[in-house]
Amino acid sequence: MATDSAQGERRPTDTELLQHHLDGDPDAFGMLVHRYRRELYNFLARFTGDPALAEDVFQEAFLQLHVSAATFDTTRRLKPWLFTIAANKARDALRKSYRRQAAPLDAPVAGGGSQETTYAELMPADVPPPEESLLNLETRQAVQSIVQKMPDNLRTVLLLSYFNEFSYKEIAEILDVPLGTVKSRLHAAVRQFAKQWKAWAARTGHDGKQPTE
Repeated sequence: MATDSAQGERRPTDTELLQHHLDGDPDAFGMLVHRYRRELYNFLARFTGDPALAEDVFQEAFLQLHVSAATFDTTRRLKPWLFTIAANKARDALRKSYRRQAAPLDAPVAGGGSQETTYAELMPADVPPPEESLLNLETRQAVQSIVQKMPDNLRTVLLLSYFNEFSYKEIAEILDVPLGTVKSRLHAAVRQFAKQWKAWAARTGHDGKQPTE
């Protein structure tokens, strides 16, 4: 795709790339995939707890985007629509993969070499920091287990808010729910996580920092 030298380094918007794709540009769709490669994959890895499954869902999400591209409302932002597709695909995949083995929190989930990111590094701010109380595998697995056992509606809003830093309005668009519902679900998710964390700490005698409610 030719670069508009008059506009310097201006990047085409998501919508422009999608339109270029529909117009037959062979490079436009690949640019969209590259643009969201890290962010969307990281979301899916945290949502599913399985890097391999996340990779499959990532590909399925972009396949669906390709198939449905012509129906996209260009007056709206593409990113929430893409994450909506991905979240729905992830839920479907998890229903089919009940017997999967969850990856430990210290497993790499993105990048390679110096760019690797681990689950422990991606935990929300309310989770005890790794240097204080995530030093042992038991604790890391407990945190992951709490998140994974949350109802889908709570886990999804927690991940979108804490990990991907979507605004309340964007989360409302992705989940197709009212703004008030997003706020109430996030509040409930944080409370539930804190309750479960404290219960685990009490059972195990863990004396690390606990998340705040």
